Amino acid sequence: MLDHPSSLTHAKARLEADPQYQAWSIRAIILPANRMMVGHIRFHSRPDPDDLHAFARDAVELGYQVFPEYRRRGYAAEASGAAMNWAQATFGIRKFIVSVSPDNLASLALIARFGFARVGQQIDEIDGIEDIYLREVTVLDRCEG
Repeated sequence: MLDHPSSLTHAKARLEADPQYQAWSIRAIILPANRMMVGHIRFHSRPDPDDLHAFARDAVELGYQVFPEYRRRGYAAEASGAAMNWAQATFGIRKFIVSVSPDNLASLALIARFGFARVGQQIDEIDGIEDIYLREVTVLDRCEG
């Protein structure tokens, strides 16, 4: 259930401001067996936005949401790995940023699996304090969730 459609609102506004964002925009996380949407994943912008320069150049920020009744089943890991693989294979992206609340233990465990390292902290106007994590990959890396 999409109780807080802020990601959809953000994606719509971003697309209206920058039509080239379309490739990076929000995607449904769907279970193939029953074609059920269990969440969504997106990149916050196209690569190398100004707001990430303090943490990394040529990076993209990844975000996801799995609906509460579908959490803890590996869907976020699978979708995150697939999104990073797509960005790397299609656009040569090698740097990925995620911002995570310090008390979001599930997301912290997920990004640890992918080898993200903490590079900073920021205060998000909606979510409050977030730690910023970076993952740099080699050209041959594949993200497995």
